[in-house]
Amino acid sequence: MTTLRPLALSVLMAAQSLVALPAVALEAEPINAMAAGSNALQANRTFLEEDAYIIGPGDVLELRLFDSPELSGQLEVLNDGSVPLPLIGSVRLTGLTLQQATVWVKTLMGQELLRPDLQLRVVKPRPIRVALVGQVERPGIYSLSVSETVSTEGGPSTSVSGLPTVVDAIQKAGGITQKANLRDVQLQRRLPGETPQFKQARLNLLDLILEGNQSQNPYLFDGDTVRLGKADETPEEAIELASMNLSPQVIGVNVIGEVVTPGRLQLQANTPLVQAVLAAGGAKNWRANRGNVELVRINRNGSATLERFKIDLSQGASNEKNPPLRDGDTVKVNRSGLAKASDAIGAVSQPLSGLVTIWTLLRLVNDGTN
Repeated sequence: MTTLRPLALSVLMAAQSLVALPAVALEAEPINAMAAGSNALQANRTFLEEDAYIIGPGDVLELRLFDSPELSGQLEVLNDGSVPLPLIGSVRLTGLTLQQATVWVKTLMGQELLRPDLQLRVVKPRPIRVALVGQVERPGIYSLSVSETVSTEGGPSTSVSGLPTVVDAIQKAGGITQKANLRDVQLQRRLPGETPQFKQARLNLLDLILEGNQSQNPYLFDGDTVRLGKADETPEEAIELASMNLSPQVIGVNVIGEVVTPGRLQLQANTPLVQAVLAAGGAKNWRANRGNVELVRINRNGSATLERFKIDLSQGASNEKNPPLRDGDTVKVNRSGLAKASDAIGAVSQPLSGLVTIWTLLRLVNDGTN
């Protein structure tokens, strides 16, 4: 396999300066490269939409030699990142931009041809594989193409044509969770070069959703990582975001205890706790303890949290008094003291009815509760 020679390397460095990214709106910051011993490439202010396409395994290229049409043809980038060049042999092109690869191939072909005038272009790009991590419904690795069907949890399917964007990837991952921090979404992207080096840009998807700023929804490249962090508090716009196409549309919640129709309910995403109790028919008149409603939540790591709230119809959605619910939550409306006493009397009086008086039953109940 042909490797970079000193002369060609200097040519490539000059070509890389030609595709340097201009400084514009989105901030990027250098991060550590994943490969051991590599240094992160410094990146200041970067415009993601103008990043150059980086050649990788699976791409199909077309080499056109103007003075030697018999040597022209299609080249497929193999798993090791190499392509078979006529007269040259196997050459590694992975990690290079199209312009860098053109300069490199022209330099190599110039060793065999008098006039190596050529054109190199991508005729069939490889599928785009991106990683979605953090506060999305289904984190993982996703393969995206120019024709996709995406949907959030419980939402309608939507056909998407064209190059995939950050929003398309989030929708394919099922949408955002309730705790997603849309004001600080991180996009990690590889930079050109054989040594893996990356840059990291920050996006504000809330600005995209509320203001329509589409510069916050850049096109994705193969190998990108989209990371949605966790917000310290539920956003003020949580109820409004529930109607957006980035959020799951329907959640399943269990409402049990002293409600009219206990059971599992299908509710709109981010429905507050009090509204979920009302959807179950409301709390029973004298049996429900409206000041002792438990919310049991199973976390992704398998742990569970238990919080207590009271039913207050005047409260809007808030983490402290009326939290928006998540898929899988369980709401339990506990019994009032009167309901506990009534149930205790009923449990004792059935087997003993006819044998003891009501005063004896009350004394037994009082003894059992002391």
